[in-house]
Amino acid sequence: MAKTSLRTSLIIGLLLAPTLVVLMVFFLIPMLMMFFHSFEDNDFHFTLQNYFIFFKDLYYWDILWNSVKISVWTVLVTFVFGFPVALFMAKSEGKVRSLVTLLVLVPHLVSVVIRNFGWTIILNENGLINSLLMNLGIIQKPLRLMYNELGTVIGLADSYIVYMILAIATSLYAIDQSLYKAASIMGARRFTSFLTITFPLSLPGIFSGIVLVFSLSMSAFVTPALLGGTAVKVMPTLIYQEILITQNWPFGTALSFILLAFTLILVGSFTKLVETHRYKEVFQS
Repeated sequence: MAKTSLRTSLIIGLLLAPTLVVLMVFFLIPMLMMFFHSFEDNDFHFTLQNYFIFFKDLYYWDILWNSVKISVWTVLVTFVFGFPVALFMAKSEGKVRSLVTLLVLVPHLVSVVIRNFGWTIILNENGLINSLLMNLGIIQKPLRLMYNELGTVIGLADSYIVYMILAIATSLYAIDQSLYKAASIMGARRFTSFLTITFPLSLPGIFSGIVLVFSLSMSAFVTPALLGGTAVKVMPTLIYQEILITQNWPFGTALSFILLAFTLILVGSFTKLVETHRYKEVFQS
């Protein structure tokens, strides 16, 4: 038995070795190099000044808050529009489910840059929405739908809603349909079944979608840059400016790890909050 266990462990180790080497060379080592670089000044001397600059200046705290706020709004938008789609997918069968899944996935095969340029055509002052509203006489002058937080949230929601839909749909697929039959026999109406069965059992998927969308939104650069412009300040664009424009690599890398740390703290706090309250049994199953 001991030899068999050792042989199995050796085989698993050999199979994992290529992946571990790739992660070490292209992820872990560069991350460590950047981390140590964040504690240097431009003369390569050890310093904590890069972190002190951030924590003592409210300007950088405002930018971090903007990143969090935009990410939270993106999560809310993707959930509101994504949950009904996921629910429809779960209730559908066969070709209908496959078609809806295809319609959800296909737009995201196109580059995010191209999709953002598409949104500029729709949202700008002479775009589709403003032209339609003005022709209908609903508004007298164009609405400002981009180069602000609204346009950024719209672009981010379009980019990441697929993660919310698929995460929720995966949980909904796993719900035992006999539970609905039992609830119906007990006299429960559809809304009651939704509150007592569908929603609680979909929470793992909702949680996964929230974590994915929030994390991706916090680190998004392209969409805030194209649809937010200079009016929207978020951490990724600030990091880009510090590293590639001002050439302040130590401070830029420090900002990167501050963003990573705050994202992990917020996600970890949310995880703890969700898994220790009313529906904690759902996550323990």
